[in-house]
Amino acid sequence: MAPRILLARHGQTAWSQLGKHTGRTDVPMLEEGKRGAKLLGERLARDPWKGLPGVEVRTSPLVRASESCDLAGFGAQAEPWDALLEWDYGDYEGMTPAEIQAVRPGWLIWRDGVPGGESVADIAARADEVVEWARSAERDVLVFAHGHILRTLAARWLGFEASFGARIRLEPTSLSVLGWAYGSPALERWNDTGHLDA
Repeated sequence: MAPRILLARHGQTAWSQLGKHTGRTDVPMLEEGKRGAKLLGERLARDPWKGLPGVEVRTSPLVRASESCDLAGFGAQAEPWDALLEWDYGDYEGMTPAEIQAVRPGWLIWRDGVPGGESVADIAARADEVVEWARSAERDVLVFAHGHILRTLAARWLGFEASFGARIRLEPTSLSVLGWAYGSPALERWNDTGHLDA
């Protein structure tokens, strides 16, 4: 079996709802986010996932991701991993895109990185570490993390530059699957929030 990586973005927070860049600030989930994480867990317990027997689980240590993991039912088997932390937004932490554009017109995180935080190369290197781990054995892996790191992870899985992440949006509490097609890395599922319609 070729290994796949299942990506779970954390549930909604007050900052994500407002579009604020939420990197290392440990913002808790809203009740809506907690409900979404539980629904994701219920979905993964059913066919075709069947609880993902044998899956290896890692989570960002930030509370919005680790609590999503717990509420989805995978907390007991999860290992926290700093490689899954969100992009360090440095000087732009807590700011909305419009607020950043007001002080730095034309800014694009996928090209420019952030002052006082991580460059695109920094987050790509962390994503590459996760890809290498995911492909290291014949078992599926499940990670609970954040929007920008998961988008970067998908780009690197597919063999693209990290900047490809700009083209693939990712909603809170979404499920995505990176796998294989004809022997090449592929998107099997992306930004799936069907469980939230329950």
